[in-house]
Parts: sequence; C-alpha cells; structure tokens
Amino acid sequence: MTGLGASLRKTSLDELPQLLNVLRGEMSLVGPRPHALAHDSHYGALIATYQQRFAVRPGITGWAQINGSRGATPEIADMQRRIELDLWYVENRSFALDLKILIATAPHSLPSRSNAY
Repeated sequence: MTGLGASLRKTSLDELPQLLNVLRGEMSLVGPRPHALAHDSHYGALIATYQQRFAVRPGITGWAQINGSRGATPEIADMQRRIELDLWYVENRSFALDLKILIATAPHSLPSRSNAY
C-alpha cells in the first residue's frame, strides 16, 4: 500500500466513492457492509443465515460496525458474529435506528482509530 493509500484508509476517506453508489440507489448509508464476492461465496457456504443479510441494500456503515464487528474476520466466529449483528439490523431496521447508527459511526471514523478497514 502506498503512503497516500494508507493515509486515505486510516482516515476512512477511501469510503467516499461509495457515496456515488448511494446516489445511484445501489447502496444505503446504513445497512450490512458489503463483502467481496469471494467472501459471499465462501461464507455463504459456511453460515446458513449468511444470505439473509441481502434482504436490504448494503450500507456504508451498519449495526455490526458500531458494535465492534468491523475489520478483518480471521476466524469463522468473527464472521458469524457480524452476520448475527447484520441480521438483527435487518429485523429491526427503522429510520430512528439508522440515525442512531449514523451518529455512532462518526467516532469510529476518526483518524485516531487504528482498526479502520
């Protein structure tokens, strides 16, 4: 990774292009974070409820991210936890919850955070 890339990643500025996806209606501000297609195939085969997260549009931020499940998922249990949080959001989503998530996301996006992925 270049110095510029590392700086953009650390400050979460690399997420800004996703706003274009929101404007096109392909994503929401809030929803389950999208994973790489390879992850969708891999975890879809391992976690029975994985596909249920696609019931809503993916989001730039989500319930899982503000509840400590962001970044790498080195163990299957890490991804299972994220999916559980994503599915809780799918079942309980509301405008008020989305506002809560957006407000809670701000501190997680500050440059001082070391777990930006």
